[in-house]
Amino acid sequence: MRVFVAGASGALGSRIVPALTEAGHEVIGTHNSPSSAELLRALGAEPVALDLLNADAVRRVVGDIKPDAIVHQATALGNAKFARSLDRTFALTNRLRTEGTDALLAAAQETGVRRFVAQSFAPYRYAREGGAIKTEDDPLDPTPPPNSEETFGAMTYLERAVTGAGGIALRYGGFYGAANDGLIDPVRKRRFPIVGDGGGVMSFIHLEDAAAATVLALEHEGPSTYNVVDDEPAPVREWLPVLAEALGAEPPRHFPRWLARLFAGQAAVVMGTEARGASNAKVRRELGWTPRYASWRTGFPATYSAIAVAARRSHVATRRCDGK
Repeated sequence: MRVFVAGASGALGSRIVPALTEAGHEVIGTHNSPSSAELLRALGAEPVALDLLNADAVRRVVGDIKPDAIVHQATALGNAKFARSLDRTFALTNRLRTEGTDALLAAAQETGVRRFVAQSFAPYRYAREGGAIKTEDDPLDPTPPPNSEETFGAMTYLERAVTGAGGIALRYGGFYGAANDGLIDPVRKRRFPIVGDGGGVMSFIHLEDAAAATVLALEHEGPSTYNVVDDEPAPVREWLPVLAEALGAEPPRHFPRWLARLFAGQAAVVMGTEARGASNAKVRRELGWTPRYASWRTGFPATYSAIAVAARRSHVATRRCDGK
């Protein structure tokens, strides 16, 4: 197929592009800078500059390209600094998931594109009641934590719009697998504590596994929603120490709820203590997908061991330069 990938130069998009080309597809990908354009060329895609918030430009570009399918992976989180308010951090991403999705779907309808796959998110979104592991049929949280309502709403909007148009929404787990993953720095600096009993459940997915699932979804008929996560959703108290060890960092601190609420806000407390995980049974069954990293227990060490070694070497070199 001729596949148009919005957000092709991002953390996941840059892994989807080669996965698509290896599967025999022709890829056209969007970018926002000359360096990103060069990256896409190196990955085997035809780069095209596009602002997804410019609906006229989206309609024009999609009309000119005439793709057989569209993959929507556009976010604005590359250099985001996470703070107490997720809505502030995700403000531009929320627009890409609402206005950008509308623009792409309108262009797809106008051009006759029938296959549409879009990025959503599984962790923290399911209702905080009942069992610890949720399927796509379980209800989403009707009362998201404070300062995250717009972000949760944008993802729900995207899913309804995409599936309503006959497409597929992929609820990915928490991404890992890149040298600049958002968790690396706070975990190494012990700024990511275990809150309360650490019972909040997280579902992870390696970026390569997410890309593989995306290619399979593109070849599947919609409408549908899938949790694209590994086999082992787990509470913070289990996975965070493993990640710290894989990074060569000291064990995470433990904060009582009141202290975490004071420093990080209520959303962080809820996510760290009450969140539910997601099941991948449906995507395995219907798409025939099998993750290479079935669990973060093996994925974290395999991914971050080289980073830990490099960090230790840098530390030793710095101490020598300082004469210590």
